[in-house]
Amino acid sequence: MKIIFNKTELQKSVGKQKNLGFVPTMGAIHKGHLSLIKRSILSCKKTIVSIYVNKPQFNKESDFKKYPRVLKKDISILKKAKVNFLYIPNNKQIYPAGPSKNIKITPFSKKLCGKSRPDHFEAVVDVIKRFNDLINPEKIFLGKKDMQQIKIIEDFFQRNKIKTKIIECKTIRDSDGVALSSRNSLLTIKEKKTASSIYKKISMLKNKIIKKKISIKEIKNKIIKIGISKIDYIEILDANNLVKNNKKKKNYKIFIAYYLGITRLIDNI
Repeated sequence: MKIIFNKTELQKSVGKQKNLGFVPTMGAIHKGHLSLIKRSILSCKKTIVSIYVNKPQFNKESDFKKYPRVLKKDISILKKAKVNFLYIPNNKQIYPAGPSKNIKITPFSKKLCGKSRPDHFEAVVDVIKRFNDLINPEKIFLGKKDMQQIKIIEDFFQRNKIKTKIIECKTIRDSDGVALSSRNSLLTIKEKKTASSIYKKISMLKNKIIKKKISIKEIKNKIIKIGISKIDYIEILDANNLVKNNKKKKNYKIFIAYYLGITRLIDNI
């Protein structure tokens, strides 16, 4: 695995590389990331992974500072996964003149996580576009746990005629059902058990929730009793019609964001 730190080296290594797969990460590599990497390795000639904690997408300085950073461990894991290239840029590499202030994205960005995280998705799209411009991959692999994020990036790429394909990959879960996330490392054992109980409760009641045999208010009360600190949102949406109307068969998902202590978790079930 070749580790790259600057743009010049990046261009030399991947500038003319065809059929290149890209997995963007903020580090704290887990099995969810590894599933994306495996998908890339299977479908692309070469795979590049990035590790960059993107400050502009954090709404609180404290969240940015506490985000898990375990670079040595990450490098070891990625070497074992047989990644071809690892790009670890600094801020100046990504934002030589600062973040963009004119990123225009779908109004769907104002819903769900966007309600409590203003400008978050603009910052995500900005950094993904910057990485895409630098790396020029054929495909970018992203996990469906962050479904809102995927749909917003896909829409941006389509409207701006960016040729890179966004490949949606299934959510990877722990044996207890909790969707894998780098933030899970911040949870206590008790909080992890609570997250598992919430997933199981919503999964068990999903059909009743979708058919409105149980209200959102009722499900909120049930999961509050399980022991969460705060619910950001619970909403039922058709995953096939999040950013634009289409004729696909409806695929209802329950989107949820909640806090365990000071850690915010999201999922769609």
